[in-house]
Amino acid sequence: MDVIEITRQLGAAIQADERYAAYVAAKKENDMDEALQQQIGEFNLIRMSLERELSAEERSDERIKEYNEKLRNLYGQIMSTESMIKFNDAKTALDALVNDVNAIITMSVNGEDPATCDPHASCSGNCASCGGCH
Repeated sequence: MDVIEITRQLGAAIQADERYAAYVAAKKENDMDEALQQQIGEFNLIRMSLERELSAEERSDERIKEYNEKLRNLYGQIMSTESMIKFNDAKTALDALVNDVNAIITMSVNGEDPATCDPHASCSGNCASCGGCH
């Protein structure tokens, strides 16, 4: 049994999963959305302006406040677009799958039975310390 070959099969299985397909489709939709890409470009330009202002010897608190406000507003607009909401939902679902896979691997390395270990068994209900829930 070659662990690397089995891992490659796992990678192929993940790519065949509907959560991966949804993520790829949502990412492609975002990449092709010209208005969204323009907003993201504008966001990045404002962020760079803020970084320059923050590192300037004679910073302007007023400009910093203005840049921060512009960033918050634009971020809100970007994140509330339908395609970005769909992308984030798909990414969350794919991340949950990957977290489960990683948890099973980690539990197996720690001696638990790979066939029966439950990646959610140690959940305390406190989400602040964990990124692995669905």
